[in-house]
Amino acid sequence: MALPVLYSFRRCPYAMRARLAIAVSGVSVELREIKLSAKPPAMLEASPKGTVPVVVLPDGAVIEQSLDVMHWALLQHDPEGWLERDDAGLIARNDGPFKHDLDRYKYPERHDSNALEHRESGLAFLADLDSRLAEHGQLCGKERGLADMAVMPFVRQFAATDPVWFESQPLPHLQRWLCAHLESALFASVMGKFAPWREGDLPVVFPFP
Repeated sequence: MALPVLYSFRRCPYAMRARLAIAVSGVSVELREIKLSAKPPAMLEASPKGTVPVVVLPDGAVIEQSLDVMHWALLQHDPEGWLERDDAGLIARNDGPFKHDLDRYKYPERHDSNALEHRESGLAFLADLDSRLAEHGQLCGKERGLADMAVMPFVRQFAATDPVWFESQPLPHLQRWLCAHLESALFASVMGKFAPWREGDLPVVFPFP
């Protein structure tokens, strides 16, 4: 029986959040790692927008937004109750204003931006997360959920831009939360390295046994 196909790129935070949800759901997919500079024709035919993640279902239907991929996987199987710990408003802030600042902090040459200004603007969002995490340890309660996994890959990218600066900030709850997720077995399970997929390659089934 044909599996859904997941086109992914290891370091992309959108693809990362999708892989995290698929991994915890246990729903099997065929993982196709891509190279952004040489996107496979099969992926572009399914999703001309050319960004990851993309899931192509056996019936030909296409899911091409990361949050939709998360919901698709968790609606099939949600053993940890992630869907109960969602916050659309918080995720919208992450994907909108915070992502805007993240890009212009991390890639100032690309955006002709003032990196420090955008770092300070992004810091305000991180401070809000820290205050929220001080209450329960996770963004929507005591256990990890969809909101945590949707936001964490972007905080990871922001923190990695200047780790020394990030570690010096008064964000103890956020720093502890990020470190715990990055050191988790779940995160390790979605960060395997694979060569870019080519037509004719043997299928790589994900999540891995």
